[in-house]
Amino acid sequence: MISGISHIIFIVKDLERAAEFFIKIFDAEEVYCSGDKTFSLSKEKFFLINDLWIAIMEGEQFLERSYNHIAFKIDEGDVESYVERIRDAGAEMRAGRPRVDGEGYSIYFYDFDNHLFELHTGTLSERLTRYFRDL
Repeated sequence: MISGISHIIFIVKDLERAAEFFIKIFDAEEVYCSGDKTFSLSKEKFFLINDLWIAIMEGEQFLERSYNHIAFKIDEGDVESYVERIRDAGAEMRAGRPRVDGEGYSIYFYDFDNHLFELHTGTLSERLTRYFRDL
């Protein structure tokens, strides 16, 4: 039985630049750095964002961007603060998709390796309530 997400890995070209990205935007806490050792496939760093284990591993960056992404939940009152963090980190923000009232607000942005991230204010329950209302 699946009990949750164990960890999420992002392949990045520059470990230090990616580490700064996660720390500045997500308040990630670095808990491990492999240095020159490679217990896995390449050099890596581990972070905690609250209790979520995020790993970054050195490798080739994505050449193409897509809508594949991970979305983190934030409070509506924190939107402006995160927009400022994203800008300060030098990340590129992307225009959001069209939304209907009641499904929450999102901020989309890319890291330096073309991974897309979303910060979202809504919940699954709110979105389903809104979508089913018009069926």
